Amino acid sequence: MEEYLIVISLLAVPILLAVTVHEVAHGWVADKLGDHTARLAGRLTLNPLKHLDPVGTLVFLVTRMVGWAKPVPVNPYNLRHPQRDMIWVAAAGPAANIILASAFALLYHAFNNWHGMAFNPIVTPVAAMAKIGVYINLGLATFNILPIPPLDGSNILMGILPRNLAIQYERITPYGFIILLVLIFTNFVSTVLFPIINGMADLLLKGI
Repeated sequence: MEEYLIVISLLAVPILLAVTVHEVAHGWVADKLGDHTARLAGRLTLNPLKHLDPVGTLVFLVTRMVGWAKPVPVNPYNLRHPQRDMIWVAAAGPAANIILASAFALLYHAFNNWHGMAFNPIVTPVAAMAKIGVYINLGLATFNILPIPPLDGSNILMGILPRNLAIQYERITPYGFIILLVLIFTNFVSTVLFPIINGMADLLLKGI
């Protein structure tokens, strides 16, 4: 029980930061491109409680690498160039997580170099939390670029596809959540996504 509580405490900050930055990035880019829906809904905030999704957070705790947040509201018809701008809005979340993963990696390297010093009781948990932050953010970015509704990858793909193909592709939207659950609770995530996430994390934590 004590070990589980330690794991939860180390996961909490990286998860809260990852989902908050991810959703605020979506809303901020949409706001800059003409859609103020997220701002009017109070979602351009760093308060993580506004962004947490109970199921997505549970998935984070189970997998310790992938999950999702409550989608920030975006109205593409308010954007200046709806099809093109939705690509930028959708890509903003994963891009923000990659930047945050890099910041966590820098923090990890800084604190990891202090091992064995007088402040070790503080340095060790911070370094561990930073390392987890790298994995959580890379996991969130990688998971969200899957081309499955309502993940960001589906909006990016719909923005790239010709209109007739995008309309056909959009028909799978009602089944997107079921598809995601199947992928999560089968071997797809562990056999396909985890090696990709681990490979990127190695580059940030160990260097090329």
